[in-house]
Amino acid sequence: MKKIRAPFFMFNPKSYLYGEKLYELAKYADQLAEQYEINVFVTVPFAEIKIVNEITENIVITAQHMDVLDPGRGMGATLPESLFFAGARACVLNHAEYPLHYSVLEKTIKRAKELDMVTIVCASGYNEAKAVALLEPEIILCEPTELIGSGTVSSDDYIKETISAIKKTNQKIYVMQGAGVSTSEDIKRNLELGSDANGATSSITTAKNPSIVLKKMIEATAKYKT
Repeated sequence: MKKIRAPFFMFNPKSYLYGEKLYELAKYADQLAEQYEINVFVTVPFAEIKIVNEITENIVITAQHMDVLDPGRGMGATLPESLFFAGARACVLNHAEYPLHYSVLEKTIKRAKELDMVTIVCASGYNEAKAVALLEPEIILCEPTELIGSGTVSSDDYIKETISAIKKTNQKIYVMQGAGVSTSEDIKRNLELGSDANGATSSITTAKNPSIVLKKMIEATAKYKT
């Protein structure tokens, strides 16, 4: 896994995109990652990981979930080694749409570290962010569950408090803000408030021209490189 550098950006298509539309946008994200020289994480549906890995070079291909599992029994589960073999070098855990019990989360982060995969762990509130930080993931994605997909960004207080809680626990953890991020101005605001990164989904996938929105967000992120 290449070294993570802040600021960075995560594009999370979820299940909005698949097939050729996903490939086209992944290849464009790959070009932008090279052009602007920042880490761009792209979450990819399990069935598409191998293909996206074959057509890109610069993005960090990210699995949308991973199960705590060793090779052997586990029908229908997402085996960490299988995801890594297909090309995933990071994984999202504990998303509001796929929450994990704390003990399971701890074990899954440990399995990811065994494979040198970056863990991006979601947290909704201040206390959850603080608890997740104790598990030492590389990245914590802070987003109030009620704001996901709403187009309404987190408050200044929420951003500052979650960053403070995480950094006081572990300075090495990167903090990403995700809920409601819709424009390059949202990116700018969050970074100026102390975030290391931002993530977006529906503001890109449902746009009339997703490529333009994606470029503006990555461009806005790159302006904060040191």
